[in-house]
Amino acid sequence: MARDVDVVLRKCRQLKQRQQQQQQQRQQQPSKAAPLLLPATASSSITTTATTATTTTTTTTTPLSQEIVAVSELSCPQVLEGIEAIAVHVAQQILVHQHKGGFVLEIPSRAASNQVYVPEWDRIVLGSKRMTRHFTNVKECRKTAITMRVLELLHAVLSKRIHITKRDLFYTDVKLFVDQSESDPILDDVATMIGCTRSNLHVVASDKGLVVGRVTFVEDGDWIDCTRMGVGGKAIPPYIDKITQITSVGAEFILLVEKEAAYMRLAEDRFYHKYPCIIITAKGQPDVATRLFLSRLKHELQIPVLGLVDSDPYGLKILSVYMSGSKNMSYDSASLTTPDIFWLGLRPSDLDKYQLPDQCRLPMTEFDIKTGKELLQEDFIVSNHPQWIPELELMVKTKKKAEIQALSSFGFQYITETYLPQKLKDGDWI
Repeated sequence: MARDVDVVLRKCRQLKQRQQQQQQQRQQQPSKAAPLLLPATASSSITTTATTATTTTTTTTTPLSQEIVAVSELSCPQVLEGIEAIAVHVAQQILVHQHKGGFVLEIPSRAASNQVYVPEWDRIVLGSKRMTRHFTNVKECRKTAITMRVLELLHAVLSKRIHITKRDLFYTDVKLFVDQSESDPILDDVATMIGCTRSNLHVVASDKGLVVGRVTFVEDGDWIDCTRMGVGGKAIPPYIDKITQITSVGAEFILLVEKEAAYMRLAEDRFYHKYPCIIITAKGQPDVATRLFLSRLKHELQIPVLGLVDSDPYGLKILSVYMSGSKNMSYDSASLTTPDIFWLGLRPSDLDKYQLPDQCRLPMTEFDIKTGKELLQEDFIVSNHPQWIPELELMVKTKKKAEIQALSSFGFQYITETYLPQKLKDGDWI
C-alpha cells in the first residue's frame, strides 16, 4: 500500500509540474493572442449608461473583436460610491425632465444571447449588449422600482459594514418583492452596473459547501485546521473575503466531489491522511462561495484539481460550471472559475472497466441524451477539452448513466479502498 501511495504522489507532482509549465508557456505567448483589458472611463460611463460616473466595470476586446463586460474586486467605500453615483444620475434625469418626469436605468444584459465563450481564457464572459428599464413604462416600472429599492438596501448594509443573506434582503420588503425570485437577480444587475463582484455587495447565500483535509486558513481571525474539524469537515463560509493565510499541509491535489454522500464517505474514512489531499463538495450544483474558495485554493496552493462527478450529462455540466463559469454570473467568471480541472471519474468508460453491475447502470432519458448531444457541440468541450468527447460519445451511444454511489454495490468502502486508489495510481484522469 505504501508503494501505491508513493506512485500516486509522484504522478500528482508530475501533473503539478506539467500544469506549471503550461501556465508559464501561456504567459510567454504574444500578448495579441489574448484579449486586452480596456478600463471604462468615467466620462464614457455617464454618457453610455444610466448608472455611475465612477464605475470600474471594464470592457475587453476578444480575439473576435467583440467587447465584453468584466468586473473587479472593489472595497466597501468604492461600492458605496458606485451606488451613490447611480442615485445622483437618476436624480439628474428627474430634475431635467429627461424622460417625462421619470428616469431610465441602463444595465448590461445577462441574456443567453449575450454570453460569449472565449477559448483563450477557457471561460464564459458577458458580452457588451445593454438593456434599459424605464420607470415611466408600465411593463418596466415595477422592476425598476425593485432595482432602486435593492440599491437603497445595499447602501444601508454596506454602510454598516455587515453581511446579510439573500433571504434577509427579501424579507425587508416582502410587499414589493412578493417572491425572492424577484429580488435575487437584481443583485447581479447591480453588480454589473457598479462593476464589482457580487460578493462585494455583502449579500450572501447560506452555507452549502464543505471542505476537509490538508489545508489551514484564518477565517476572520480564527485559525482553522481542516484535518481537525470532525468527520464532516468545515462548512465553506459565504464570506470568502474574510479568509486569509491559506496554507497547504502537504496536500498534493484537490479532490472536487459532486455529491455529499461520496464526500462523507471520503471524510469518514480519512482518505486525505492516506492520500494527502483537500476534499471539497458543493452538494451538487456549486454555489458562489464554493466556486470562489476552490478558485483561491487552486491559485494560492498551485496544486492540481481532480473532479469526481456522476457519469451523466449533469455531472459534466457541474464540472463545466467550476471550470468555465455559469451564464448567470458570466460577468464575474474571472474570479469564479477554476480552469484545468481534470475529470477523474466516474467516467462512462469506467462502467465496463470496473465491471459495474447492469442493475446499477440507469437508462438515460430522452432529455439526458439530448443534453449529452448538446454537450458534444459545446465550444468549451470542442475547443479546449476534446479528450472528453470519446467519453461523451460512449455515454450517448450506450444510453447508460451511473451515480458515484453505484460503486457501493461492491462494498461501502470500495470507493476509498479500491476505485480511487487505482485511478490515482494509474494517473487515470483526463
